[in-house]
Amino acid sequence: MVKIAVDMMGGDEAPDIVIEAVKNAVNDFPDLEILLFGDEKKYNFEHERITFTHTDEKITMDDEPVRAIKRKKNSSMVLMAQAVKEGKAEGCVSAGNTGALMSSGLFIVGRIKGIERPALVATFPTVTGKGFVFLDIGANSDAKPEHLVQYAKMGEIYAKQVRSIDNPSLALLNIGTEESKGNQQTKKTYQLLKQESFDNFIGNVESKSLLLDACDVVVADGYSGNMVLKTIEGTASAIFKMMKEAMFSSTKNKLAALTLKKDINKIRDKMDYAEYGGSVLLGLNGVVVKAHGSSNERAFYNAIRQAKLAADTKIVDKMRKAVGDVIE
Repeated sequence: MVKIAVDMMGGDEAPDIVIEAVKNAVNDFPDLEILLFGDEKKYNFEHERITFTHTDEKITMDDEPVRAIKRKKNSSMVLMAQAVKEGKAEGCVSAGNTGALMSSGLFIVGRIKGIERPALVATFPTVTGKGFVFLDIGANSDAKPEHLVQYAKMGEIYAKQVRSIDNPSLALLNIGTEESKGNQQTKKTYQLLKQESFDNFIGNVESKSLLLDACDVVVADGYSGNMVLKTIEGTASAIFKMMKEAMFSSTKNKLAALTLKKDINKIRDKMDYAEYGGSVLLGLNGVVVKAHGSSNERAFYNAIRQAKLAADTKIVDKMRKAVGDVIE
Protein backbone atom coordinates (compact mmCIF):
# COMPACT_ATOMS: atom_id res chain seq x y z
CA MET A 1 0.00 0.00 0.00
CA VAL A 2 1.33 3.43 -1.01
CA LYS A 3 0.41 6.33 1.27
CA ILE A 4 0.26 9.87 -0.16
CA ALA A 5 -0.50 12.97 1.93
CA VAL A 6 -2.63 15.63 0.22
CA ASP A 7 -3.15 19.33 0.95
CA MET A 8 -6.90 19.78 0.38
CA MET A 9 -6.82 23.57 0.74
CA GLY A 10 -4.09 24.63 -1.71
CA GLY A 11 -4.79 25.93 -5.24
CA ASP A 12 -7.13 28.27 -7.08
CA GLU A 13 -10.01 25.79 -7.25
CA ALA A 14 -9.48 24.03 -3.91
CA PRO A 15 -10.96 22.18 -2.18
CA ASP A 16 -13.55 20.98 -4.73
CA ILE A 17 -11.17 19.77 -7.44
CA VAL A 18 -8.86 18.20 -4.85
CA ILE A 19 -11.71 16.18 -3.32
CA GLU A 20 -12.87 14.95 -6.72
CA ALA A 21 -9.31 14.02 -7.71
CA VAL A 22 -8.80 12.12 -4.45
CA LYS A 23 -12.06 10.24 -4.93
CA ASN A 24 -11.09 9.15 -8.42
CA ALA A 25 -7.54 8.24 -7.39
CA VAL A 26 -8.55 5.88 -4.57
CA ASN A 27 -11.14 4.28 -6.86
CA ASP A 28 -8.64 3.76 -9.67
CA PHE A 29 -5.70 2.59 -7.53
CA PRO A 30 -6.62 -0.15 -5.03
CA ASP A 31 -3.13 0.01 -3.50
CA LEU A 32 -3.35 3.76 -2.76
CA GLU A 33 -4.12 5.28 0.63
CA ILE A 34 -4.64 9.04 1.03
CA LEU A 35 -3.94 11.14 4.13
CA LEU A 36 -6.07 14.22 3.51
CA PHE A 37 -5.61 17.50 5.40
CA GLY A 38 -8.20 20.29 5.28
CA ASP A 39 -11.34 21.90 6.64
CA GLU A 40 -13.97 19.34 7.71
CA LYS A 41 -16.71 21.77 6.63
CA LYS A 42 -15.62 21.16 3.02
CA TYR A 43 -15.17 17.39 3.36
CA ASN A 44 -18.40 15.46 2.76
CA PHE A 45 -17.53 11.80 2.11
CA GLU A 46 -15.76 8.84 3.64
CA HIS A 47 -13.63 6.06 2.21
CA GLU A 48 -11.83 3.20 3.92
CA ARG A 49 -8.52 4.24 2.32
CA ILE A 50 -8.82 7.96 3.09
CA THR A 51 -7.72 9.25 6.50
CA PHE A 52 -8.98 12.78 7.06
CA THR A 53 -7.40 15.30 9.46
CA HIS A 54 -9.20 18.55 10.17
CA THR A 55 -7.53 21.96 10.13
CA ASP A 56 -9.05 25.31 9.29
CA GLU A 57 -5.64 26.94 8.90
CA LYS A 58 -4.16 27.25 5.42
CA ILE A 59 -1.27 28.92 3.66
CA THR A 60 -2.46 31.38 1.01
CA MET A 61 -0.82 32.36 -2.25
CA ASP A 62 0.01 35.76 -0.73
CA ASP A 63 1.82 34.41 2.33
CA GLU A 64 5.60 34.83 2.57
CA PRO A 65 6.83 31.21 2.25
CA VAL A 66 9.30 30.74 5.12
CA ARG A 67 7.31 32.89 7.56
CA ALA A 68 4.14 31.00 6.67
CA ILE A 69 5.47 27.51 7.43
CA LYS A 70 6.96 28.75 10.71
CA ARG A 71 3.84 30.56 11.90
CA LYS A 72 1.12 28.34 10.44
CA LYS A 73 2.24 25.04 11.90
CA ASN A 74 -1.31 23.71 11.86
CA SER A 75 -1.90 24.54 8.19
CA SER A 76 -2.91 21.80 5.75
CA MET A 77 0.38 22.13 3.85
CA VAL A 78 2.62 21.91 6.91
CA LEU A 79 0.69 18.95 8.36
CA MET A 80 0.97 17.22 4.98
CA ALA A 81 4.77 17.70 4.87
CA GLN A 82 5.03 16.62 8.51
CA ALA A 83 3.33 13.33 7.61
CA VAL A 84 6.11 12.63 5.11
CA LYS A 85 8.84 13.56 7.56
CA GLU A 86 7.39 11.24 10.20
CA GLY A 87 7.15 8.34 7.74
CA LYS A 88 3.35 8.25 7.78
CA ALA A 89 3.34 8.89 4.01
CA GLU A 90 5.87 8.29 1.22
CA GLY A 91 4.95 11.45 -0.61
CA CYS A 92 2.73 14.52 -0.68
CA VAL A 93 0.87 16.68 -3.20
CA SER A 94 -0.24 20.33 -3.08
CA ALA A 95 -1.41 22.95 -5.57
CA GLY A 96 -0.75 25.72 -3.07
CA ASN A 97 1.88 28.42 -2.65
CA THR A 98 4.96 27.18 -4.55
CA GLY A 99 7.50 28.92 -2.34
CA ALA A 100 5.84 27.61 0.82
CA LEU A 101 5.76 24.06 -0.56
CA MET A 102 9.47 24.22 -1.44
CA SER A 103 10.22 25.62 2.02
CA SER A 104 8.16 22.82 3.57
CA GLY A 105 10.15 20.33 1.55
CA LEU A 106 13.48 21.80 2.60
CA PHE A 107 12.82 22.54 6.26
CA ILE A 108 10.31 19.84 7.17
CA VAL A 109 10.83 16.86 4.84
CA GLY A 110 14.57 17.59 4.60
CA ARG A 111 17.25 17.10 1.96
CA ILE A 112 19.01 13.92 0.96
CA LYS A 113 22.52 13.84 2.36
CA GLY A 114 24.93 15.35 -0.15
CA ILE A 115 22.32 17.31 -2.12
CA GLU A 116 23.09 21.00 -1.73
CA ARG A 117 19.98 22.29 -3.52
CA PRO A 118 16.87 20.34 -4.52
CA ALA A 119 15.52 20.99 -8.01
CA LEU A 120 12.01 21.25 -9.37
CA VAL A 121 11.53 18.84 -12.28
CA ALA A 122 8.68 18.52 -14.77
CA THR A 123 7.96 16.49 -17.88
CA PHE A 124 7.40 18.68 -20.92
CA PRO A 125 5.52 17.64 -24.09
CA THR A 126 7.23 17.25 -27.47
CA VAL A 127 5.94 16.96 -31.03
CA THR A 128 6.03 13.15 -30.96
CA GLY A 129 4.40 12.93 -27.55
CA LYS A 130 7.51 11.38 -25.99
CA GLY A 131 8.27 14.37 -23.78
CA PHE A 132 11.44 15.32 -21.92
CA VAL A 133 12.51 15.85 -18.31
CA PHE A 134 13.40 19.47 -17.49
CA LEU A 135 15.04 20.79 -14.32
CA ASP A 136 15.40 23.14 -12.52
CA ILE A 137 12.19 25.00 -13.37
CA GLY A 138 12.17 27.40 -10.46
CA ALA A 139 13.37 26.00 -7.14
CA ASN A 140 16.65 27.99 -7.24
CA SER A 141 17.06 31.16 -9.28
CA ASP A 142 20.83 31.14 -8.78
CA ALA A 143 22.89 28.00 -9.11
CA LYS A 144 26.57 27.12 -9.27
CA PRO A 145 27.91 24.76 -11.95
CA GLU A 146 28.29 22.11 -9.25
CA HIS A 147 24.57 22.40 -8.51
CA LEU A 148 23.73 21.89 -12.18
CA VAL A 149 25.77 18.68 -12.15
CA GLN A 150 23.66 17.49 -9.22
CA TYR A 151 20.51 18.38 -11.18
CA ALA A 152 21.83 16.36 -14.11
CA LYS A 153 22.39 13.30 -11.92
CA MET A 154 18.91 13.57 -10.43
CA GLY A 155 17.33 14.17 -13.84
CA GLU A 156 19.02 11.11 -15.32
CA ILE A 157 17.78 8.93 -12.44
CA TYR A 158 14.27 10.36 -12.73
CA ALA A 159 14.15 9.67 -16.48
CA LYS A 160 15.28 6.09 -15.94
CA GLN A 161 13.12 5.21 -12.96
CA VAL A 162 9.93 7.22 -13.44
CA ARG A 163 9.81 7.61 -17.22
CA SER A 164 11.37 4.19 -17.98
CA ILE A 165 13.99 5.50 -20.43
CA ASP A 166 16.89 3.06 -20.50
CA ASN A 167 19.61 5.34 -21.81
CA PRO A 168 18.36 8.94 -21.50
CA SER A 169 20.20 11.58 -23.48
CA LEU A 170 21.25 14.55 -21.36
CA ALA A 171 21.82 18.15 -22.48
CA LEU A 172 22.63 21.54 -20.98
CA LEU A 173 20.34 24.46 -21.90
CA ASN A 174 22.43 27.11 -23.64
CA ILE A 175 22.29 29.87 -26.26
CA GLY A 176 24.10 27.69 -28.79
CA THR A 177 25.11 24.08 -29.33
CA GLU A 178 28.86 24.75 -29.58
CA GLU A 179 30.98 23.90 -26.56
CA SER A 180 32.35 27.46 -26.40
CA LYS A 181 28.90 29.09 -26.18
CA GLY A 182 27.31 30.63 -23.10
CA ASN A 183 28.32 32.51 -19.99
CA GLN A 184 30.86 31.49 -17.37
CA GLN A 185 28.32 29.33 -15.57
CA THR A 186 27.33 27.25 -18.59
CA LYS A 187 30.89 26.94 -19.88
CA LYS A 188 32.12 25.57 -16.56
CA THR A 189 29.06 23.34 -16.21
CA TYR A 190 29.68 21.91 -19.68
CA GLN A 191 33.21 20.90 -18.71
CA LEU A 192 32.06 19.36 -15.43
CA LEU A 193 29.34 17.37 -17.19
CA LYS A 194 31.92 16.06 -19.69
CA GLN A 195 34.05 14.81 -16.81
CA GLU A 196 31.20 12.97 -15.09
CA SER A 197 30.19 9.39 -15.91
CA PHE A 198 26.87 10.14 -17.58
CA ASP A 199 25.61 7.45 -19.92
CA ASN A 200 24.66 9.81 -22.73
CA PHE A 201 25.69 13.47 -22.36
CA ILE A 202 25.15 15.07 -25.79
CA GLY A 203 26.28 18.64 -25.03
CA ASN A 204 24.34 21.91 -25.30
CA VAL A 205 20.78 22.32 -26.52
CA GLU A 206 18.98 25.50 -27.58
CA SER A 207 15.50 26.34 -26.33
CA LYS A 208 14.12 26.30 -29.89
CA SER A 209 14.84 22.55 -30.08
CA LEU A 210 13.28 21.49 -26.78
CA LEU A 211 9.86 20.53 -28.14
CA LEU A 212 11.43 18.80 -31.15
CA ASP A 213 12.68 15.76 -29.20
CA ALA A 214 16.23 17.09 -28.98
CA CYS A 215 16.97 15.02 -25.85
CA ASP A 216 15.44 13.23 -22.86
CA VAL A 217 16.80 15.35 -20.00
CA VAL A 218 17.52 19.11 -20.05
CA VAL A 219 19.41 20.88 -17.25
CA ALA A 220 19.23 24.61 -16.46
CA ASP A 221 19.40 26.99 -13.52
CA GLY A 222 16.01 27.78 -11.97
CA TYR A 223 15.83 31.29 -13.40
CA SER A 224 16.34 30.16 -17.01
CA GLY A 225 14.21 27.06 -16.53
CA ASN A 226 11.27 28.98 -15.16
CA MET A 227 11.49 31.51 -18.00
CA VAL A 228 11.33 28.66 -20.52
CA LEU A 229 8.43 27.05 -18.64
CA LYS A 230 6.35 30.24 -18.64
CA THR A 231 7.23 30.96 -22.28
CA ILE A 232 6.10 27.50 -23.42
CA GLU A 233 2.87 27.71 -21.40
CA GLY A 234 2.12 31.22 -22.65
CA THR A 235 2.94 30.42 -26.27
CA ALA A 236 0.78 27.30 -26.29
CA SER A 237 -2.12 29.22 -24.77
CA ALA A 238 -1.76 32.10 -27.25
CA ILE A 239 -1.54 29.79 -30.28
CA PHE A 240 -4.72 27.92 -29.38
CA LYS A 241 -6.50 31.19 -28.68
CA MET A 242 -5.54 32.50 -32.12
CA MET A 243 -6.56 29.20 -33.73
CA LYS A 244 -9.95 29.35 -32.03
CA GLU A 245 -10.53 32.91 -33.18
CA ALA A 246 -9.55 32.01 -36.75
CA MET A 247 -11.72 28.87 -36.84
CA PHE A 248 -14.84 30.77 -35.79
CA SER A 249 -14.24 33.85 -37.90
CA SER A 250 -16.41 32.67 -40.83
CA THR A 251 -18.87 29.95 -41.82
CA LYS A 252 -16.27 28.36 -44.09
CA ASN A 253 -13.75 28.18 -41.25
CA LYS A 254 -16.35 26.76 -38.86
CA LEU A 255 -17.03 23.90 -41.28
CA ALA A 256 -13.30 23.25 -41.61
CA ALA A 257 -12.94 23.32 -37.82
CA LEU A 258 -15.59 20.61 -37.45
CA THR A 259 -13.63 18.39 -39.83
CA LEU A 260 -10.36 18.97 -37.98
CA LYS A 261 -11.81 19.02 -34.45
CA LYS A 262 -10.51 15.59 -33.41
CA ASP A 263 -6.98 16.28 -34.70
CA ILE A 264 -6.90 19.73 -33.09
CA ASN A 265 -7.98 18.26 -29.76
CA LYS A 266 -5.14 15.73 -29.95
CA ILE A 267 -2.63 18.55 -30.39
CA ARG A 268 -4.22 20.49 -27.54
CA ASP A 269 -4.01 17.46 -25.25
CA LYS A 270 -0.31 17.03 -26.03
CA MET A 271 0.36 20.54 -24.79
CA ASP A 272 -2.03 20.40 -21.83
CA TYR A 273 -0.30 20.66 -18.42
CA ALA A 274 -3.15 18.62 -16.92
CA GLU A 275 -1.82 15.50 -18.62
CA TYR A 276 1.52 15.80 -16.82
CA GLY A 277 0.16 16.42 -13.34
CA GLY A 278 2.79 18.53 -11.65
CA SER A 279 6.43 19.11 -10.79
CA VAL A 280 8.47 16.97 -8.43
CA LEU A 281 10.94 18.54 -5.99
CA LEU A 282 13.90 16.18 -6.34
CA GLY A 283 16.61 15.79 -3.73
CA LEU A 284 14.39 15.46 -0.66
CA ASN A 285 13.84 12.60 1.79
CA GLY A 286 10.34 12.09 0.43
CA VAL A 287 8.29 12.61 -2.71
CA VAL A 288 7.00 16.20 -2.92
CA VAL A 289 4.80 17.06 -5.92
CA LYS A 290 3.73 20.60 -6.80
CA ALA A 291 0.50 20.62 -8.80
CA HIS A 292 -0.27 23.63 -10.98
CA GLY A 293 -1.96 26.41 -9.01
CA SER A 294 -4.82 26.51 -11.52
CA SER A 295 -5.16 22.73 -11.64
CA ASN A 296 -8.49 21.23 -12.57
CA GLU A 297 -9.60 17.84 -11.24
CA ARG A 298 -7.78 15.94 -14.00
CA ALA A 299 -4.51 17.78 -13.41
CA PHE A 300 -4.61 17.17 -9.66
CA TYR A 301 -5.51 13.53 -10.23
CA ASN A 302 -2.44 13.18 -12.43
CA ALA A 303 -0.31 14.87 -9.75
CA ILE A 304 -1.45 12.21 -7.26
CA ARG A 305 -0.72 9.52 -9.85
CA GLN A 306 2.72 11.02 -10.38
CA ALA A 307 3.45 10.98 -6.65
CA LYS A 308 2.30 7.36 -6.43
CA LEU A 309 4.51 6.37 -9.36
CA ALA A 310 7.53 8.06 -7.79
CA ALA A 311 6.82 6.22 -4.54
CA ASP A 312 6.23 2.90 -6.31
CA THR A 313 9.59 3.14 -8.09
CA LYS A 314 11.39 4.02 -4.83
CA ILE A 315 12.79 7.13 -6.48
CA VAL A 316 13.92 8.67 -3.17
CA ASP A 317 15.89 5.56 -2.14
CA LYS A 318 17.49 5.31 -5.56
CA MET A 319 18.26 9.03 -5.59
CA ARG A 320 19.78 8.76 -2.12
CA LYS A 321 21.99 5.86 -3.15
CA ALA A 322 23.05 7.14 -6.57
CA VAL A 323 23.41 10.82 -5.76
CA GLY A 324 23.54 11.54 -2.05
CA ASP A 325 26.26 9.06 -1.24
CA VAL A 326 28.39 10.22 -4.16
CA ILE A 327 28.21 14.01 -3.90
CA GLU A 328 29.37 15.35 -0.57
